[in-house]
Amino acid sequence: MAEVILHRAAPRRWQIGVAAMPYLLAGPAFALMLLLLIGPVLTVLLLSFTDYQLGAPGFGFIGLENYTELAGEKVFWKSLGNTLAYVGVVVPAAVGLGLGVAMLIESGRSWRAFYRAAFFVPVMATLIAMAITWEFMLHPQFGLINLMLKPLGLAPQNWLNDPKLALWVLAGIGIWQSFGFNMVLFLAGIVSIPKHLYEAAEMDGARSGWDRFRLVTWPMLGPVTMFVVVITAIRSFQVFDTVHALTKGGPVKATEVLLYTMYAEGFEFLRSGYAAAIAVVFLVFVLILTVIKARLLDRKVHYG
Repeated sequence: MAEVILHRAAPRRWQIGVAAMPYLLAGPAFALMLLLLIGPVLTVLLLSFTDYQLGAPGFGFIGLENYTELAGEKVFWKSLGNTLAYVGVVVPAAVGLGLGVAMLIESGRSWRAFYRAAFFVPVMATLIAMAITWEFMLHPQFGLINLMLKPLGLAPQNWLNDPKLALWVLAGIGIWQSFGFNMVLFLAGIVSIPKHLYEAAEMDGARSGWDRFRLVTWPMLGPVTMFVVVITAIRSFQVFDTVHALTKGGPVKATEVLLYTMYAEGFEFLRSGYAAAIAVVFLVFVLILTVIKARLLDRKVHYG
């Protein structure tokens, strides 16, 4: 009788072990995600409800006071507006330029590897080297860009110290940094398009390059385009390095962006609780924008 009970219990224990195996295998990854992603986000969220200052021995919970102060702070709204303007320029320009360069490279017959490497160099450029180079090129007296404007009869500009120009100059640098990465992604998508689709389109009367692009290339690049737009938008919202290296948010807050405001409040003024509130608003804003973009673009995506 005991042998029969053991014989029946063994398969049951085996089934429990098999059912638990996925959780055991996913456990380490979940622990890392909890430690490196979820944990810090929850910590920042809790910190945003406190008056904690960096280095202070203690802190107290103040509820929504940090968020109330944010709502009435002109610097915050200025940095939010600058961030939205930066994203509104960089995203369409970097995506369109990346697609255009990818199409030109793929349609060429020689020097493909050289052009791919040349356009991808800005993606790999280090912050210090990039800052020194652009600061020299944009110098109001001996900068290369102003020297190029003289033969055209245009007056030299103080690019980084003019409140009307500084943000757009940084946006141009952002486009320069981003479009090479987008180009690589679009190249991968173009190469994966089956050649017989172009042959079928040509048989149906699509003989011009524009017709082939409109009927075949663009619809088949739907998934890649959705990914590129969302990634470029997120990276644009995270702009910080060029602002910190070139303008420090100036002149007169003309280039102040959300991440730089968060950095200044947290590490210059040591208001960690207030900086955490800015971080939470930033994360929520990026999340909402990402979801909206993904849903709107997914309606026009064709998965082959």
